[in-house]
Amino acid sequence: MNKQGLAKHTQAHDGRIPWLIIGAGPTGLGAARQLERCGCHDWLLLDAGTQPGGLAASFSDAKDFVWDIGGHVLFSHYDYFDQAMDEALTKDNWLSHRRESWIWMRDRFIPYPLQNNIHRLPPDDLNHCLQGLVDITRSPRPAPKNFKEWLEATFGPGLMDVFLQPYNFKVWAHQPEALNAKWVGERVAVTDLGKTLKRLVYQTDDSTWGPNNTFQFPRHGGTGSIWKACANRLPPDQILLNTRVAKLDIGRHIVTTTDGREFGYDRLISTMPLDDCLRISDQARFASLAEHGLLFSSSHIIGLGLQGKPRPDVAGKCWMYFPEDNCPFYRATVFSNYSPNNVPDINRYWSLMLEVSESQNRPVDSACVLEDVIQGALNTKLIERREDLVTTWHYRAGHGYPTPGLQRDEALAEIIPFLEQQDVYSRGRFGLWKYEVSNQDHSFMQGVELVERLVNGRKEITAFDADHANAVKHPWPFARWGNS
Repeated sequence: MNKQGLAKHTQAHDGRIPWLIIGAGPTGLGAARQLERCGCHDWLLLDAGTQPGGLAASFSDAKDFVWDIGGHVLFSHYDYFDQAMDEALTKDNWLSHRRESWIWMRDRFIPYPLQNNIHRLPPDDLNHCLQGLVDITRSPRPAPKNFKEWLEATFGPGLMDVFLQPYNFKVWAHQPEALNAKWVGERVAVTDLGKTLKRLVYQTDDSTWGPNNTFQFPRHGGTGSIWKACANRLPPDQILLNTRVAKLDIGRHIVTTTDGREFGYDRLISTMPLDDCLRISDQARFASLAEHGLLFSSSHIIGLGLQGKPRPDVAGKCWMYFPEDNCPFYRATVFSNYSPNNVPDINRYWSLMLEVSESQNRPVDSACVLEDVIQGALNTKLIERREDLVTTWHYRAGHGYPTPGLQRDEALAEIIPFLEQQDVYSRGRFGLWKYEVSNQDHSFMQGVELVERLVNGRKEITAFDADHANAVKHPWPFARWGNS
């Protein structure tokens, strides 16, 4: 951002910026885009990174392999989001994929979700899972108090032992009993026993479940190219990168950056992690709520660039889940399948991206995680030889997954209204801390809907009614808004 642009903003409203946005990820960019569309041009966006995108940014390594911060895929619950994506990248710059997601366990691949494909299991595991499914139909259980109880009541002890317990600890880095069960919605496939038995008899697979059974991906530049393109459609002198916020004075409405600059604001849209927002604003009153209610895991993303081709049973897959303890990662993505341009030459190279979760309950040694992942890839037969490795990449996201803990909703019900009374609006994957509405489309629309609320008096849906947000494809304007 140039000095002339900065002066324009600091002169507004007695030195205050009418709209200050922290974070150039999907939420912040969605908010900025909608402010422009609403005729509110006096905004400023600050971001600590060197490029837009936040957790949806992409990187190229020294060997020209492209990497994302995890296995992002793009699908949508909103017409508005579709329109924004079509504006960001032209039709020729999108690739469309049919999801191929699998589970590697018991030395075999099984289509995801496992609960719909238990006929692929070895006989003893199959019998254990099937008995559990039959048992829960005979003796309904009381309303679950946590995610573990929900899993047991929904799938029975067999599936819990075989897959759900070990996998969920691996992905969340918190035990399932530490999570609430309200977030589940469309995120977990429930089992139809009749269909399961039919697939068992006829030995047929179900691999079509889920909202992301088809998805899009950019032809060039990884997921981050989407958000660079969105940022490029906004006034360049109103986005200030390499600008980390160090202090938030809520009472005086002032943000201070690490290099000592101060920005006064009328309204602040914050997409930084909510616990960080509370910390830099010195809101000690919420320390206990944040500690117990705002659980999260960190994510280690390991990229393996390889020469040659993947073995045939891996070659066509998009991503795979790994519940067993013979590898540290819970998910692996054949990232070269998302776009041939994710590797320097698709005829000579391919790439894997693997994810490892970390928390106090599941510590990870950063110095060893790369080697542990490589050995895990060998153990699970994802790769056949170390000698095929031509490059490796490691990224640690301190905030990876916002965990829907038992006390999360209680914490948010107190923290979010307090901040809004002080003209601070916390939204986004970690700004609102709601995993159930934290995909890229959800996060983008949280920014859009917040602006619609503050400018036009319309109700936010995604942030506060996750079930409805995920239930249908939403037209624009939202049907719930009527003619308002």
